[in-house]
Amino acid sequence: MTWHATLDLRYTRQHQRTVAHHHHKGPLRVLQSLYPEGNAVCHNVLVHPPGGLVGGDTLTIKIEVQPEAHGLVTTPGATRFYKSATEPAVQSVHAQLAPGARLEWLPLEALAYNQCRAENKAVFELAPGAELMGWDITALGLPEAGLPFVEGTFAQHIEVPGVWREQGRIDATDLRLMDGPLGLAGQRCMATLFFVAGSPIERTRREQALEVVRTVLAGHALHATAGATSPHPQVLVLRVLAPLVEPALELLKQARAEWRKTLWEMAAVPPRVWAT
Repeated sequence: MTWHATLDLRYTRQHQRTVAHHHHKGPLRVLQSLYPEGNAVCHNVLVHPPGGLVGGDTLTIKIEVQPEAHGLVTTPGATRFYKSATEPAVQSVHAQLAPGARLEWLPLEALAYNQCRAENKAVFELAPGAELMGWDITALGLPEAGLPFVEGTFAQHIEVPGVWREQGRIDATDLRLMDGPLGLAGQRCMATLFFVAGSPIERTRREQALEVVRTVLAGHALHATAGATSPHPQVLVLRVLAPLVEPALELLKQARAEWRKTLWEMAAVPPRVWAT
């Protein structure tokens, strides 16, 4: 049996409070709205009760953030792509941000099990004045459990139309990619933190954001396999390779904290579910 699930999530600003409205079909939903940092930011946890995806499963997530609203979306655990015999398992995210809107897209890792056929796609459309902070974390196999990723494929796609696009396909049998010095070099976790604006980011603001993150990297154990750059005037990116998810996630959380403070003058209040 395959699952086809959709979730429509819309954030609006009502009397200085961001309010979430949502509708779902199938096993995909959000939990109650939380306000750990006051009314301005609405935190939501996205839940997929089956616990993972197999061949033929599709998850479709649509997010709309209206003017001046600020939504934060995370997950309680990994998105697990299990073994697929024929059809791929697909997760697709499409977010639209209106002028002055803010979105934080912070799901925990996508976990590619051995012999999976997975596709993970995210498209973000930002109007002028909108801003997005998000991350993408991919773990290949379970090396600590003796379950390496030696067969299967994982396709990724992150796009801000007309501004920035990254896509690739990882084949577990491509040893030059998996283990070569110009590929993953034996690392099994790839993580990207990105900040995107609907208008060009003022140069001084961009340089300050890169400087604070590079300071974090300089003192971190993963400094040799991480780097921060601005590939487009509207985009800031931090990339990291790590042997496991945990050190990469810890680095991204530190960098998010610095970017929140530098770019938005906000404290890095974590979603409550991260503490459980």
